[in-house]
Amino acid sequence: MAQAKPSSEGRPRGRPPVRSDDETKRIVIEAARHAFAVDGYAATSTEELARGAGISTKTLYRLFPGKAALFEAMCADRLDRLLSDVNFHSNNQADIETSLAAVLVACADLALDPEVVALQRMVLQQSATFPDLAANFYRDGIARTAAALAGWLRDQVKKKRIALDNVDEAAGMMIGMMVSAPQRAAMYASVTLPSRNEIERRAQTCAAILLDGCRARRHTGSL
Repeated sequence: MAQAKPSSEGRPRGRPPVRSDDETKRIVIEAARHAFAVDGYAATSTEELARGAGISTKTLYRLFPGKAALFEAMCADRLDRLLSDVNFHSNNQADIETSLAAVLVACADLALDPEVVALQRMVLQQSATFPDLAANFYRDGIARTAAALAGWLRDQVKKKRIALDNVDEAAGMMIGMMVSAPQRAAMYASVTLPSRNEIERRAQTCAAILLDGCRARRHTGSL
């Protein structure tokens, strides 16, 4: 009896490897981040997102109950990356000014990211139609950024490297000082976002002002 010839491709027959849910979620979140920033929330359909990720709409809804849940997961995913950066810098042994500047850069990496700025512009434009959009963006973006910085500041207070009465309030002030002006300039005046070198210089200046102030010291001569 003649033996069956092996496949010319030399590959076993069967279905291709199944992609894990975690990997699929990551692909969908990346696609959603770009689509929301470029096309807006209302114009982005779940069908398009599913097609871009190579999955069915049914699978997308199994992973994310709806478009709002996907937007929330996207914001949370970006903040998780920031939190890992802040936790890393909180453990280093550099002087407090260098450490604070590094943490402010980590905050700016999120707030001044071009897609994040585009998303914030989109949220402002569509918040009246989709009020939950703004609430989710604030909770999973702005508020968590401030909370991450507040946690780092609280740790520095415990180590007696700085003295603050209200770390949560101080964190909000620091983030505003670091990112608000360039963020507003980009959103309302189409000014180019600062480069990495400009962000680092701004962080160093902010850290120096926050730690030492900028009031000119009076020189008292001897009588």
